Amino acid sequence: MAANDISIIHPRPSSIVAALYTLRDLNVDVAILHGPPGCSFKHARLLEEDGIHVVTTALDENGFVFGGRRELSSVLEKVNEMFHPKLIGVVGTCASMIIGEELHEPVMDANLDVPVIEVEVHAGYANNTKGVLITLESALDVGVIDKEEFDRQKVLLEEATEVEKRHGAASKEYLAPSRGDLKYKVAQRIIELLREGKKGLIIMNAKKETGYMFADINVAVHEVASQLGVSGNVVNMANLDESLGLPRVRDHARNITNNLKEKGVQVHEITGGLDEYPIAGNVVNELINKKYADYDFAVITGVPHAIPMDHISNMEIISVTNGPRQVLPLKEMGHKHVVVEIDLHPKTLGVNHIVESELGATLREMAKEMADGSV
Repeated sequence: MAANDISIIHPRPSSIVAALYTLRDLNVDVAILHGPPGCSFKHARLLEEDGIHVVTTALDENGFVFGGRRELSSVLEKVNEMFHPKLIGVVGTCASMIIGEELHEPVMDANLDVPVIEVEVHAGYANNTKGVLITLESALDVGVIDKEEFDRQKVLLEEATEVEKRHGAASKEYLAPSRGDLKYKVAQRIIELLREGKKGLIIMNAKKETGYMFADINVAVHEVASQLGVSGNVVNMANLDESLGLPRVRDHARNITNNLKEKGVQVHEITGGLDEYPIAGNVVNELINKKYADYDFAVITGVPHAIPMDHISNMEIISVTNGPRQVLPLKEMGHKHVVVEIDLHPKTLGVNHIVESELGATLREMAKEMADGSV
């Protein structure tokens, strides 16, 4: 066992679910889970809110013994008739892996005139990024992505795994979930810093569609700073490069960028794409070193633990995450305040505009009370 490999006993994300979300980002019309009806039920339902159909072969005890080749072939034919898809994904499960069922044969049996991305995956991998990689390998095989994009994604996945091992959910044997600091106290502190004329960095380092809510922090701080007449003291950074990422990821970047412009928020520094959160922190690190080393505080949203501490350790750091198990690692890194947006992911599926965050709502309410003279 390598020195940085530890036995992790808290539940972690599934490679099967990671494969499903990757198929979503590839704009698959239908994803078929080849396994029991309850496998990945919650995420399958959430993904349907995001515009793709998720169905199952619903393998039962009989299928566990004799296989489900006929069932998968039949479901492929059925979804083709029902939904007229342009692209289909088939995802394996622990059940199909254990019985040794190969996905390719039933796909050939169905003989559809539609590209099918076959994802031979199960939930037993140590890192859920394996599910993404397997999906992308299959997408490359059927010509949905090119080799250049595949190689780019592979580098990102490797770094995402390392980020989690250094300071994330894979950094300790057990991490208890936490709701973090009280949002009204953190909002109060942000307002105090702005009132005192302190210079702040608002850094969004979000993962894909989660940016729809994390960007709201940029908007809320901008609104408060404008009300106080200190908007010039705030610099916005965001990983919103619209030219990078899988099709749906680029759409998210465009939508969020347009929303920010509509709300009068200037993004002073673009740090990468919405799938580049594992490496965009290095860009942020260099930017701060060159241009913003004298700033007083930083509000970091999305995946704050991917931002190196090299040039922000002397600042007051406020971080906003949607991972309850991320609170302790962030505190240990030196983040003074940590806020958890607990319901973020369900609220950012199936949307194409910025969604109000709890911290953003709290900031706006306190700013309103401030304007009324009650704060």
